[in-house]
Amino acid sequence: MGRPAIVLLSGGLDSTTVLAIAKEQGFTPYALSFRYGQRHSVELEAAKRVAEAQGVARHVIADIDLRVFGGSALTADIEVPKHDTVEEAESSSVPITYVPARNTIFLSFALAYAEVVGATDIFTGVTAVDYSGYPDCRPEYMDAYAKMANLATRAGIEGTQELKLHSPLIALSKAGIVREGLRLGVDYSLTSSCYDPDEQGRACGRCDTCLMRLKGFAEAGATDPVQYQGA
Repeated sequence: MGRPAIVLLSGGLDSTTVLAIAKEQGFTPYALSFRYGQRHSVELEAAKRVAEAQGVARHVIADIDLRVFGGSALTADIEVPKHDTVEEAESSSVPITYVPARNTIFLSFALAYAEVVGATDIFTGVTAVDYSGYPDCRPEYMDAYAKMANLATRAGIEGTQELKLHSPLIALSKAGIVREGLRLGVDYSLTSSCYDPDEQGRACGRCDTCLMRLKGFAEAGATDPVQYQGA
């Protein structure tokens, strides 16, 4: 077995691809997902399917409740924005689907998990291309967090752990991510990216993440295998 690594796994396209990359690089993945008060559980069911299919060493679902703060269409009674085209979804402003400090919170849990299992590597699916403009998906944020992380744990100050954050998708377009996943044999039918799926788990096809996902598959010359409402 390879060295242990923590992989943040939402059950979506990006994190599922990252899990496959970590495995290809020889790591033994410990998957970490969150029940954080998001408006649906579809993505967690997807994360369970993906973790089982890719054979992780352990899959932890941590319970935290970001609804106590609200401030996002994903954790409060705020309508998820819908668009007719991906161009409408692209904006220079931070969208209402941004969950305040979510990546910082998730990475902090991953840091604790890493120290417990003796991992020096954390994989995350953040991307700074074809994304929603979230501030905690930028390369400078990831670099700053890595520096902080190595000052934040007993293993770090004792010199037994020098943590490395891996963001292998950060410079890839959605099409590039899809191509990489298909090369690795990822079964994208197991995944879910939609912010607002229906009761059957079918994607809406009109939120930011659906439109960007569909764009990625189209530009990669592939068909998205998940079910969409009205299709």
